[in-house]
Amino acid sequence: MRRAVVALALLAFAASARAEETRVVGAANAGCIAGAEELPARGPGFVTLHRAESHFWGHRETIAGIETLARQATDAGLGDIYVGDISPRHGGPQPGAHASHQRGIDADIWLSAGPRGPLTDAQTASTTPPSMVRADGMDVDPARFTPAIVSLIRLATELPGVDRVLVNPAIKAHLCRTAGPDRAWLHRLRPWWGHAAHMHLSFHCPADQPGCVQMPPPPPGDGCDATLDWWFSAEARTPAPSRPAAKPVLPAFCRALLAGP
Repeated sequence: MRRAVVALALLAFAASARAEETRVVGAANAGCIAGAEELPARGPGFVTLHRAESHFWGHRETIAGIETLARQATDAGLGDIYVGDISPRHGGPQPGAHASHQRGIDADIWLSAGPRGPLTDAQTASTTPPSMVRADGMDVDPARFTPAIVSLIRLATELPGVDRVLVNPAIKAHLCRTAGPDRAWLHRLRPWWGHAAHMHLSFHCPADQPGCVQMPPPPPGDGCDATLDWWFSAEARTPAPSRPAAKPVLPAFCRALLAGP
């Protein structure tokens, strides 16, 4: 009886949160968001791509961070930024490759920068910027990985509230070799599988969200060390088959929120 009462209370609370209070709950791979804001299809300095099959809901600080990056990119002459997935309206697990993007505090930004004409609505549905990495995965494609792309990545790492930015290991390695003496921004730039055509911005849990589980911080230093070398090893490039990992358990609040209409 008590369990049923608690479940009903959670459902009622989650239903009210859907319409009013913003709440970010859970971990990166098992979480949700109530009261998210939607990024418009277009705005000053940005355009969303593949809107029909992507999700553009996030915490207000995430939306503000994307808008700030768009303004900074415009001021730097980099053209509009192209925004990919943020989160579904209420977050939660999604089918496909994303393990995160569940709490409205992650955003994908395509690696496309430099002077170019505005996209039509039809183009935003079909355009996919190309990979910045060579086919062998060992280095960037010098014909595509331009100084403008470097500038866009650095702007993202220096955004207020950004915890880390995920890029392909080849991109990280190239920047380690070419960044010069000013290297503090490399600390937030982390290698991860894929991410050859886009970067993944992961924001800190908002300060007013105690139910949001913050990831451990990136290791000290610029990350241009033996840990980066591992990404080019046979183990990293051809991982051994493994059993499917156990599906993370969503917090009770998220289960109630996602079960609602």
